[in-house]
Amino acid sequence: MTGTRLRGRPELYTSYKQDMALLNTSGKRVFVVALLAVSLVMPFSVDDDILQLLATACVVAIGAIGLNIVTGYAGQVSLGHAFFAAIGAYTAAVLSGDPDGRVLGFGVTEMPVWLLAAGLVAGGFGALVAPLAVRLRGLYLAIVTLGLVFIGQWVFREWDEVAGPPDIGRPAPIPTLFGVRIDVDGEFFTRVQKLYWMMLVLLVIFAVLARNLVRSRTGRAFAAIRDRDIAAAVIGVNLARYKMIAFAISSFYAGVAGALLYVIPQTFTPGNFNLLMSVQFIAMILIGGVATISGSIMGALFITLLPRITSELPAVLPFISDSATGGGITVVQVEAILYGLLIIGFLLFEPRGLYGIWVRIRNYWKAWPFSY
Repeated sequence: MTGTRLRGRPELYTSYKQDMALLNTSGKRVFVVALLAVSLVMPFSVDDDILQLLATACVVAIGAIGLNIVTGYAGQVSLGHAFFAAIGAYTAAVLSGDPDGRVLGFGVTEMPVWLLAAGLVAGGFGALVAPLAVRLRGLYLAIVTLGLVFIGQWVFREWDEVAGPPDIGRPAPIPTLFGVRIDVDGEFFTRVQKLYWMMLVLLVIFAVLARNLVRSRTGRAFAAIRDRDIAAAVIGVNLARYKMIAFAISSFYAGVAGALLYVIPQTFTPGNFNLLMSVQFIAMILIGGVATISGSIMGALFITLLPRITSELPAVLPFISDSATGGGITVVQVEAILYGLLIIGFLLFEPRGLYGIWVRIRNYWKAWPFSY
C-alpha cells in the first residue's frame, strides 16, 4: 500500500511525495487540461481586440507571479516592480533594435536571446537592491523600492539614446523565433493570434517554474522568513541569501514581463513604467490572492480586463465621461477609484482574494451535500 492513493472521497495519500505533487488530484488534472484546451482555442472564438487584452493579461501575469514570489511568499513588500519591468523592456529593446535607427540598437532579434537578457539584467538589479531588504522591512522597504520607480523614470526620460524622445519613445523588441518574425500576419493566423499563443506558452512555463520553486527548500525558506524572520534565522535560514534570491527571481520575472509587455502595441515611453503600474501589480496579487500562483494569474486577468469594462460605463451611466473635457467624472478616475475600493474590499472581506473564493466554491462542492 506504500505510495498508493486510497480511492474515494476525500482523496487520501500514504506518501509525502504524492501530497506534494504538482497536480495531486484527478480533479486538478482534468481542470488544468480543460483550461489549457479552452485557452488554446480561444483565438478562434474571440475578436483580435479581446485577444490582445488576453495576451497582455498573460504577460502581466508573469510579472504578478514575480511580485508574489517576493511579497507573497518571502514577505518583502516591494513597490518598485515597474522599475524592474522598465529595465527588462529597455534591455530587450536595445538588443533587438535597429543598429542604424535613431536610438541605440544591436539588431539581435532572436526572442530567446533578448528575453533571457532582459530577465537577467533586471534580476541583477534586483540582487543589488536585496541588501536593503536585509536592513529594512515593512513600510521602510516599500518606500525605498518606491523610490526606484521615480529614479528609473528620470533616468530613462533623460537618456534619449536608449529611451528615445520622452513623448515618442522607442520601438518595442522584435519577436523573432528561428529567423521567423511572430509579430506579422501570416497565411493562416493573424499577428495577434500568434502573439497570444506565444504569451500563453511563456506564462505556462513561468507559472510551472514558480510553482516548483515555492514547493522546494528555497520556497519553504521564503515562507519561514515571511512568517517570522527572527525565528527563521534562529533555525538556520540565511536571511541575506534568501532575500537576495527572492528579489533576484522577482526582478527576473518583472524584466521578462517588461520585455514582452509592449510587443503587441510596438512602442513604449518612459512614462509607461510609472507608479500606477506598480500599484496595478500590487492590486493583482491582493485581488487575485497573496502567496498563490493561480491567484496571480486571476488577478492579472481581472485587472487587465477592468479598463475594458469601465470603458463601457459612459454608455450606461451618463455622469461618467470618456474625456476630461466632457464634464463629470472620467473613466480613468473611475478605474483609480475601483482599484482602491477593490483592494480595500478584498483585504477586509476576502484576504485570500479571488483564489480564496475559488477554494471555498471548490470545497463546498467537494463536501456537498454535507455542510462540513
